Amino acid sequence: MPSIFEKYNLKQVINTSGRMTALGVSTPRPEVVQAAMDGMNQYFEMKDLVNKTGEYIAKLLEVEGATVVSCASAGIAQSVAAVLVKDDNWLLENLHVTPIANNEIVLPKGHNVNFGAPVGTMVALGGGKVVEAGYANECSADQLAAAITPRTAAILYIKSHHCVQKSMLSVEQAAVVARKHDLPLIVDAAAEEDLHAYYRAGADLVIYSGAKAIEGPTSGLVIGKTQYVEWVKRQTAGIGRAMKVGKEGILGLTCAIEHYLTATKESGAEMVAKMTPFIDALNTLNGVTARMVWDSAGRDIARTEIHFDEALTGWATGDLVQALKNGDIAIYFRGYKANESIIEADVRSVTAAQLQTIFSRIDALLAERNNA
Repeated sequence: MPSIFEKYNLKQVINTSGRMTALGVSTPRPEVVQAAMDGMNQYFEMKDLVNKTGEYIAKLLEVEGATVVSCASAGIAQSVAAVLVKDDNWLLENLHVTPIANNEIVLPKGHNVNFGAPVGTMVALGGGKVVEAGYANECSADQLAAAITPRTAAILYIKSHHCVQKSMLSVEQAAVVARKHDLPLIVDAAAEEDLHAYYRAGADLVIYSGAKAIEGPTSGLVIGKTQYVEWVKRQTAGIGRAMKVGKEGILGLTCAIEHYLTATKESGAEMVAKMTPFIDALNTLNGVTARMVWDSAGRDIARTEIHFDEALTGWATGDLVQALKNGDIAIYFRGYKANESIIEADVRSVTAAQLQTIFSRIDALLAERNNA
């Protein structure tokens, strides 16, 4: 029987980019796959399934409420819609045809990012309008508060490596501002690993990707205060209908959360040990300098930073990154700093043998250019 790659003529991928949507995010453990399969083979009263699994997850995480959605982006859109619509039945069904006076969603300017799609698009899907607070490189609690008006419906905080990290207020500080102005605080923590911190810091709704750190199926998780979570769940009869999650996603993610809370996770120190031979090998190549760096958003994730001296390698870094993707096996790096001749390798989803393959491919490409 042909493999998936053979049947559909797909290219195999080595993923040193991290848990990225463009590469299928993560590979769930067998127990999670089985839970999803079990769910697919049964019928449920879906409202009952949503409620009961939500209650179960809420107990696991020691939060008031929880619900599974189709993905973290849907979680943002449905959370925004939830704080606008609340219990209004007319607005639930007419969100985008009814003018809403108080639909402004305030977030730090440095958080208004494109994570694969613009944050503002998700807010707009939920009926909201983005209002930026502070500056691209600075947002204090006072600057966040200054952007609040009588038209403000909520504060949105994006906890992500995509965001500006310096001179930004913390979630705790944003929660203080939200409480002072009697506004809900929504925290998008899609790729974050701590499933407790932001709720405990005072957020009313916290959104996670089910497929990133948790390593579940394609899905999202929204946790928070009971009333707000119930309003999110109501969106299944509104914009959430176009973002519905299936029974397999609900049961797969619930199982993944169980294992995530008890499993031993690869530590940053273990990542360093895995990547050290790779770094040493890269540093033998002419025009290449490699070192270990830590995650810019503060997570316990170590990565390999690779700097190319383009005068010595003969490659523009962006072209080299593309050439690595175009090989028989597509090799994907984190290329956010390619304009600075720097790329990063996330080693969480690769083996030592794959790191050797990556080194050999870089070595071959550099030799090919130097011998041309």
